[in-house]
Amino acid sequence: MSNQSGRLQHALKTLRERWELTRETWDDQVAREFEITHLQPLEHMVKHTMIGMDKFSEVLAKLRRQCEE
Repeated sequence: MSNQSGRLQHALKTLRERWELTRETWDDQVAREFEITHLQPLEHMVKHTMIGMDKFSEVLAKLRRQCEE
């Protein structure tokens, strides 16, 4: 599961980098609203999703260990 979390983190980093490049040429009120309305909430959701994925992965690992005993 942590591999998937890493892929998600990488995708978020790529999105942020590309957004910064876009902002070099798109710098108006619409761009600011887009960032506030879409990108910031998405980043927040992705970060919380990664935390949840990591916790879920820990629970699965614990269950696997218990089943092996």
